[in-house]
Amino acid sequence: MDIKYLTLLNNNPSIQEIKGGFVKTLQPITITEINNLEQTYNGRNPFPVALRELLFLAGKYCYVLDFGLFESQAAMQEKSRSWLKQSKHDIDRPFFVIDVYNASEQFLFVYLDEDLNDPVVYEAFLPVKNGVDFIESLNQSLSEYISAGLKKILNGENPF
Repeated sequence: MDIKYLTLLNNNPSIQEIKGGFVKTLQPITITEINNLEQTYNGRNPFPVALRELLFLAGKYCYVLDFGLFESQAAMQEKSRSWLKQSKHDIDRPFFVIDVYNASEQFLFVYLDEDLNDPVVYEAFLPVKNGVDFIESLNQSLSEYISAGLKKILNGENPF
């Protein structure tokens, strides 16, 4: 797969943490796994290009994202959707979760129907708050978000 949007991530498949001194390496998933995720979560339509690149480069492990303790992307997608139901929220558009955190209260995701090759990243905050929308745009594309986190790591900072 040609990498068009996540070139900085592609150019840094491994990083060494300055403080801990240990190496972290991206772990991909296969094209077959990506196709299966597209079938399940996007009605058999291809994911946006930047999301496909992310999964191809780092779908199993990405040092700038938190996939939680899930064994697969599919498990993370299903659990995030169950958190939505438990919190009495709903997202009525196709979406794909890219990061989970804060003990099941928050996750980052991209909409799959925006017709953008490099979709905008959104945050879902699930605790119910009266009159407050639980979804907020981070005003960054997926590639911008990933690159910003990677630049923090390269500067010795925590990306989270």
